[in-house]
Amino acid sequence: MTDDKDVLRDVWFGRIPTCFTLYQDEITEREADPYYLLLPRISYLTLVTDKVKKHFQKVMRQEEVSEIWFEYEGTPLKWHYPIGLLFDLHASNTALPWSITVHFKNFPEKDLLHCHSKDVIEAHFMACIKEADALKHKSQVINEMQKKDHKQLWMGLQNDKFEQFWAINRKLMEYPPEDNGFRYIPFRIYQATTERPFIQKLFRPITSGGQLHTLGDLLKDVCPSAITPEDGEQKTQVMIHGIEPMLETPIQWLSEHMSYPDNFLHISIIPRPTD
Repeated sequence: MTDDKDVLRDVWFGRIPTCFTLYQDEITEREADPYYLLLPRISYLTLVTDKVKKHFQKVMRQEEVSEIWFEYEGTPLKWHYPIGLLFDLHASNTALPWSITVHFKNFPEKDLLHCHSKDVIEAHFMACIKEADALKHKSQVINEMQKKDHKQLWMGLQNDKFEQFWAINRKLMEYPPEDNGFRYIPFRIYQATTERPFIQKLFRPITSGGQLHTLGDLLKDVCPSAITPEDGEQKTQVMIHGIEPMLETPIQWLSEHMSYPDNFLHISIIPRPTD
């Protein structure tokens, strides 16, 4: 891969200032103060909220505590989506800190998956990496790695260790020079205005004529409603890691540098603010 290490670092160390407050109907022994945390964009809520859980459990009656879950303005937050994606999709045009409500009961079975331990997050994370490598390299890279390499990817993410993670992940971002890119780009497109989970399909980074496909090409092919007509007003924003990349950016470069640790490009299509 072309080594723009500063970009990789900036993506890795992206943080969202967040204020957690306990849902008003939870039964407590005394009033619960809000809890503030800088959330890593690249991680998962249930991986980084142990301190939040401890803080609020101190004021709860133990019999009232069951599985913790989070919501923002009435929307339950899916723990298996990366934090940065959740913010871009639901809250990117709101004032910081991000205000998240904490619940300990009435788990929304229809909306959320259960997450009883970090093993569940690890299994989900590794399944995504394997799926991404199947698209990029027909699974050849991940299958040639040893078990300890898989573990190092996970521990790098869990412990927020950039060097530890990228020492292994670098191999997943390489390709033979004669290929000019991956076989297919692992991406998922999420639309804030639809109930549909996400759009995912096969998309090559290079045209049949050898030209680099761009982010704009991907959107035209997969989600044309996100592209503004030439005579029209821009109604949507296309966000990756909290920024709007230029539509002319090669999709191969984005895949190498702006994928989340699960090796997918998570792209949010959100309504552009009107004011």
